[in-house]
Amino acid sequence: MRDPLAEPSDLIRSVSRALRVLEAVGRAPKGLTVKQIARRCELTVATTYHLVRTLAYEGYVIRREDGTYIVGLEVADRYRELVTAFRGPPAVGESLRRAASDTGYSHYLGRFVGGQVAITALAEGPRSPYLEDLVPGFDEGAHATALGKALLATLTPEQRFRYLREYGMRPFTSATLVASDAFEADLAAGDRRGMHLELGQFRHGVACAAVLVTPDKDMERRVVLACALPAAEMMTSARVVRAKLLAVARAVADGLATEV
Repeated sequence: MRDPLAEPSDLIRSVSRALRVLEAVGRAPKGLTVKQIARRCELTVATTYHLVRTLAYEGYVIRREDGTYIVGLEVADRYRELVTAFRGPPAVGESLRRAASDTGYSHYLGRFVGGQVAITALAEGPRSPYLEDLVPGFDEGAHATALGKALLATLTPEQRFRYLREYGMRPFTSATLVASDAFEADLAAGDRRGMHLELGQFRHGVACAAVLVTPDKDMERRVVLACALPAAEMMTSARVVRAKLLAVARAVADGLATEV
């Protein structure tokens, strides 16, 4: 949800409207007609037609034979560029892939992007449950993931309170912590343990663990490493998971140090 009070004085309306159109089309995998797009974006049909034609020309939407529009391939190109920029030096990606291969668990990197917790890199492992939401760019549920907890733990209590008040504490499962006092106690336990955990708080039957890779005064340069695994395995292997995560974290930190 955009904050109308934060709208810049030099906002270019046509660009803003085009992005709203693109977002509307992206949320409708079966496609939308121009009239449907206009209704969803609260625009006139004439304005929407011009915007859609421009987006189609640039490759960001595609017109199908039935007259509906879907997302174009240029969006995929921009996403690949985003993933590459987020991941950082090649050595970082190689460390993640090696860890996923050695353990069988999916490994993730996360950091603050624009002040919001986001996944920035991923290497999937065959032993981890498939989590379709957890891809680079995912920026929800920080309170329910170990990756999010590890980053939120680096904030001051006041910063953390403001963050959770702004983004909320949605109950992804019945185990999700939605009370601030319980959440603070959980973060304190993670700090003492040297590894933040969640068991079934984001997805039933799935556990995640995370450690800090690079602390930094600049919050957007703080990086955390996480892995996902079946909850039953976490119950019996937490110490092993922590030792392996810390080893991978050191390799990732070395890789990030080569970033220019």
